Parts: sequence; C-alpha cells; structure tokens
Amino acid sequence: MNTRLEVESAIKQLPEDEVRNLGKWLQEYLDEMWDLQIKADLASGKLDRLIAQAEEDIAANNVRDLDEVLWDG
Repeated sequence: MNTRLEVESAIKQLPEDEVRNLGKWLQEYLDEMWDLQIKADLASGKLDRLIAQAEEDIAANNVRDLDEVLWDG
C-alpha cells in the first residue's frame, strides 16, 4: 500500500471494531507526532518569543482564568 487511496480502500474493507481500533491508534500516533514537534520547536527556540510574552503577561497579571475563557461564550 503506497497511496492514501489504497489505504482508504483497505480501511473500508475492515470490520467496524478494527476501524475504531485503527482510529484510536491513529490519534495516538498524531498526538505523539505533535509532542515531538513541540519538543523540537522548544529546543530550536521557535517558541521563545511566545514563552517570553506569556511570562510578561503573567508578571503583569494580564491573564484570565481558563474557566472564564472557556465559558465566556
């Protein structure tokens, strides 16, 4: 299987429980890729400016409680 279309075709032939297991595995794989990218970005300094800004905002008490942000509607 070398193309996305071949993979999609194979998935469509799987039983539902196998598709669900594959979906769970794929999400875990994507989460791992995300974690590795964040670690690489931290190590390379790509996030330094954002971290500095966040630290400045915290020091200036220019922050809101997460619940307030999430439920602000």
